[in-house]
Amino acid sequence: MLLQQIQVLCRKNQITIKQLEKEIGLGEGSIGKWKRSAPSAYSLKKIADFFGVTVDDLLTDSSAADQTA
Repeated sequence: MLLQQIQVLCRKNQITIKQLEKEIGLGEGSIGKWKRSAPSAYSLKKIADFFGVTVDDLLTDSSAADQTA
């Protein structure tokens, strides 16, 4: 669910996941690895701040994506 939320936010903001990772200082491929492992709270906060949503929005339903439309 988290990865899907990030993908939706990236599409709506016309940015790739690779660009997002570079912009917020994550290593290339970091977000994709979250399919198998959990991200740090710090990384989640950076992504939420970048998109102007809350961490809770990222971790719940599609309301995060709807807020940035």
